[in-house]
Amino acid sequence: MSMIDEIIQAIGKRRREDKRMVVAIDGRSASGKTSLSLQLGQLLDASVIHMDHFFPRAEQRTEERRNEPGGNIDYERFLPEVLEPLSRGIPFAYRPFDCRTMRLTDPIEVRLTDIVIIEGAYACHPLFRAYYDLCIFLSVDPATQAARILRRNGASLAQMFARYWIPWEERYITFFRIPQHCDLVFNSQA
Repeated sequence: MSMIDEIIQAIGKRRREDKRMVVAIDGRSASGKTSLSLQLGQLLDASVIHMDHFFPRAEQRTEERRNEPGGNIDYERFLPEVLEPLSRGIPFAYRPFDCRTMRLTDPIEVRLTDIVIIEGAYACHPLFRAYYDLCIFLSVDPATQAARILRRNGASLAQMFARYWIPWEERYITFFRIPQHCDLVFNSQA
């Protein structure tokens, strides 16, 4: 059974017709989280929300925050702007953070579909788990990860991933034992 089929089957088993289903897809950099979520979004007519839109704002980028496992996400905004209105079934919008300009951009209106997918590193942070019906973790071996990041982001950003972002993600994954708390765990292929 393919990964997509296994996920769709798990969604079918857990889905209740009277309740919106929220699926979280977390995982290592370049493991295929975004590609998978967009594919599932199309197949299931699901809305997709990207955790990349919630990287820390300038004032949150402190040494203390960098040392906090899972601190590389703006959970102060993600909870009230996304998860709380989603859990109440009320329409909402949020302002994505743009890493290039280091500012919040124009609001994105979220379409309240029967299935909503939250994708990205830090998606399964313990602060968020209670809001999810299904948690998925994607892994990737280090060589494939490095090759994908280099191809996708170029040499300069690949160095930033290797020096900062991957170690922060690995500390979060290990500290909170993220794969052990997920319903499905997959290793993506080259």
